Amino acid sequence: MIIPLPDTTTRSISKKLVEAQEHYTLTTGRVLTLIVVAQEGDDLEAILSSVRDASHEHPSRVLVVVSGDPEAATKLDAQLRVGGEAGASEMVVMLLQGKLANQAEAVLTPLLLPDTPIVAWWPIACPPRPSEHPVGTLAQRRITNVAHDESADRTALYQLSSGYAPGDSDMTWASITLWRGIVASALDRHPHEAVDSVEISGPAASPAADLAAGWLVDRLAVPVHRVISEKDCSACFPIHKLVFHRKTAPISIEVIDSRSVRVDMPGSPESIVSLSVRSQAEVLSEELRHLDTDDTYARALRALGRVNYS
Repeated sequence: MIIPLPDTTTRSISKKLVEAQEHYTLTTGRVLTLIVVAQEGDDLEAILSSVRDASHEHPSRVLVVVSGDPEAATKLDAQLRVGGEAGASEMVVMLLQGKLANQAEAVLTPLLLPDTPIVAWWPIACPPRPSEHPVGTLAQRRITNVAHDESADRTALYQLSSGYAPGDSDMTWASITLWRGIVASALDRHPHEAVDSVEISGPAASPAADLAAGWLVDRLAVPVHRVISEKDCSACFPIHKLVFHRKTAPISIEVIDSRSVRVDMPGSPESIVSLSVRSQAEVLSEELRHLDTDDTYARALRALGRVNYS
């Protein structure tokens, strides 16, 4: 059910939330407050669909703030979504116009659930210093999404690195979790040899390949070369090929198609492993499972400056 609340106030929204809890929402307790920061013009329905799917694992109060025209008349238009429209959560979608467009934190504060973690998520455009963003200051966990920021390039990761604070994360990191598991498993194969250098390839605009390169530099402390892949497969996993150069038995992990990768090492049987691009809802669900500081992500960010680009 969608309940429109045009030209409203936070007091009226709070009242409607109480009524919704009594009549429409599930009795499942809310495990966190998820703040979604968007801009007018973003694909809001796609964002809400991801949140709705993720909510089945993480029932939440979802507060979506959409910044509108700061020159328009000041008002707050809202929607309350409950039931099937919100999954296992309750959603408040708020369009902030006029002076409110730059005062999201003031609108959000009265609506936060008490005694629950607060997570802020920027699904499209992300601030370079999330912990210093007005909404970021409200949250214990701050999730950006560099891969979906059309204005971002490799420098966006460097900005996140320089502006990193404990509690920051990016969906790019969670999107390569399964791939990192395949990499770790490949290195466990016999014969065990030291890695001399690494070559990792992916599209030019692939923050996943860049961040993976930083992770490998940090973990292996060997030269890591990031190269641009010419592979034509937009639906494939964004890290197209990884080669561990070793004295006698190099290891390669290479994308075959949109659903699988090949792990190859001389002297061992070739392995085909299932690996596809995960949906935004799947990645968001993983991010919400871990609300503590991710030190491995922080080290991968800091190591970006040690990656060799060619």
